[in-house]
Amino acid sequence: MARRFRGSDTFKVDAKGRVSIPAPFRRVIEASDPDWREGLRPNIVIVYGDDRQSWLEVYTMRAIEEIDEQIEDMQRGSPERLMLEERMYGQSLEAQIDEDGRLVLSQRLREKIGLTSEAFFISAGDYFKIWKPETYEETAGSRSRKLADQYPEDFDPRSLLPQRSRG
Repeated sequence: MARRFRGSDTFKVDAKGRVSIPAPFRRVIEASDPDWREGLRPNIVIVYGDDRQSWLEVYTMRAIEEIDEQIEDMQRGSPERLMLEERMYGQSLEAQIDEDGRLVLSQRLREKIGLTSEAFFISAGDYFKIWKPETYEETAGSRSRKLADQYPEDFDPRSLLPQRSRG
């Protein structure tokens, strides 16, 4: 099974748009890039989405290959495939992590999500999201708290996981 991103953290963004990638995230990116070798820069794909998306999604090469295969399995010309092609291919870009473990975010990407001095990283399994910290708190953080409030205080969220068939 592929390694997963775990955790969250906030990092400074410098004037050139460079932001350090959390060290554990870098290990997952390296392990999930079939072309990466010591001394090379690992590859990633950044999905910035349309004007409704106020965060960046950063995918490993293995995760993006899986998505590519899933899109290929969809009916050509279907509205769903067209929507996913536009988002995953047309509203994305390939990038590399630099030799110091940083990601360089262009002015365009920083402006799109409102990044200035800090970036909030949060894991999502085989990808992670980059948010302006305040935007995350106002939207996604608030949404998560509202969802959690629907359940009793002693509720175990693992009970939401589907049954796994063994065999």
